[in-house]
Amino acid sequence: MEFWFSEFHTPDVKHSIRVNKQLYSKQSDYQRIDIFETPEFGRVLTLDGNVMLTERDEFIYDEMIVHVPMAVHKQAKDIIIIGAGPGGIFSAYELVQQNPDLKIAVFEAGHPLEKRHCPIDGDKIKSCINCKSCSIMSGFGGAGAFSDGKYNITNAFGGTLYEYIGKNQAIDLMKYVDDINMKFGGEGTKLYSTAGTSFKKLCMQNKLTLLDASVRHLGTDINFIVLENLYAELKDKVTFYFDTPVKTVEALDPGYRISCEDASYECDQCIISVGRSGSKWMEQICKDLDINTKSNRVDIGVRVELPAVIFSHLTDELYESKIVYRTEKFEDAVRTFCMNPHGIVVNENTNGIVTVNGHSYEGADKQTENTNFALLVAKHFSEPFKDSNGYGESIARLSNMLGGGVIVQRFGDLVRGRRSNAKRIAEGMVEPTLAATPGDLSLVLPKRILDGIIEMIYALDKIAPGTANDDTLLYGVEVKFYNMEVELDEHLESCHKGLYIIGDGSGVTHSLSHASASGVYVARKIAEAE
Repeated sequence: MEFWFSEFHTPDVKHSIRVNKQLYSKQSDYQRIDIFETPEFGRVLTLDGNVMLTERDEFIYDEMIVHVPMAVHKQAKDIIIIGAGPGGIFSAYELVQQNPDLKIAVFEAGHPLEKRHCPIDGDKIKSCINCKSCSIMSGFGGAGAFSDGKYNITNAFGGTLYEYIGKNQAIDLMKYVDDINMKFGGEGTKLYSTAGTSFKKLCMQNKLTLLDASVRHLGTDINFIVLENLYAELKDKVTFYFDTPVKTVEALDPGYRISCEDASYECDQCIISVGRSGSKWMEQICKDLDINTKSNRVDIGVRVELPAVIFSHLTDELYESKIVYRTEKFEDAVRTFCMNPHGIVVNENTNGIVTVNGHSYEGADKQTENTNFALLVAKHFSEPFKDSNGYGESIARLSNMLGGGVIVQRFGDLVRGRRSNAKRIAEGMVEPTLAATPGDLSLVLPKRILDGIIEMIYALDKIAPGTANDDTLLYGVEVKFYNMEVELDEHLESCHKGLYIIGDGSGVTHSLSHASASGVYVARKIAEAE
């Protein structure tokens, strides 16, 4: 026996649909609800005997006043997060923990984690080919995905988050992030600490300052596993849009509209977490939305590579030592940054400019005989100059112009005022881990910055003899671009209600741990207000 549903329009007109089976039927306080499975239209919802919607047609709906807006605004979300770096990931994670019913979307200019592969193989492709989306800098996990995976738990460096939320809360949030990393694959990795170390006294005796910190070293390999597990946890609870750069952010009344290449999306609240690589984009957004920014900075320097044994007494105990030196003549601060014991030197592509960075691995099979770290000089600019990133870019472009990318030079050649060549580097005791162009960094870096770096190398030689060896390699340039510090309140909320700006793109944080903590903090503030 066939089963048909009929919708009567007039006594003389009806519309009938053959039914496979009735899935649901109930009389509510307001109307009769029926759901049918049909061969023609799939599932059909009817109210009081009238077809409301079906799976397959576009013309039988009675409630067009509802259907049209829903069709137009299918992209509507409670919260949109721009950027899938550590700030974006941990804000999404915490929002899901606090309120699983929230509709959350994350927009990322780069690729999903599994598709992030740099084409440089050292054989067929030896240098950066300027991919449309740099897999080292963009994608799920942000620039930190292929970093050394160091999470520094400290207020001594890594940003000024504590100025907004308090020192104790900042540390507590960093510890919370550390616990999550352990839960999602980081268990068994070592937490290093400067507490009680004798190196602090040694540094002081040689006009150096060792900054206090606890350091969780995941390594590039374990960090990748943690990110894989975090994505697996979030992918069914959060909508991710990869390879979807956001062009503009528009303030509505209320809410926000973000526009991408092919579509626009609306949300009640928006979290921007674009990292250092999004600094230019962030500056434009601040202009568009009349958000005030403060004076800015850029860090410029080189990456040092030397035999791991020279720094082993420091790295074995502390793993990463953040050491600051003030130069004799100008009292400029020169600091170590991103120390990678038994690591490798790598290229980075920021806005089409090739710079240098360093990675290391937890697994012994991927470790090298070298240790690398950056020596950076922070340049702070005041009126009338406003483009610190442009200044850093001009120096990096000069390096790219002279060397076709990154330049490498022996320390001995630098202090003797001569260009390095392939022969002298090959004959040295340090085997380069990055195929860079032998050259002369004195033609690239400003003299004041270069003089400060040379002073710092001689100072480090007193606590780690061998640092100032002729064969020590210097790669240039390393540039850390920062966004102009965005004017935010104590909740990291901009002058526009419901628009939060977090992570390194805000200028407030400068590290994985601080960026992640800022994401958790904002997520909790949003959840509290729900």
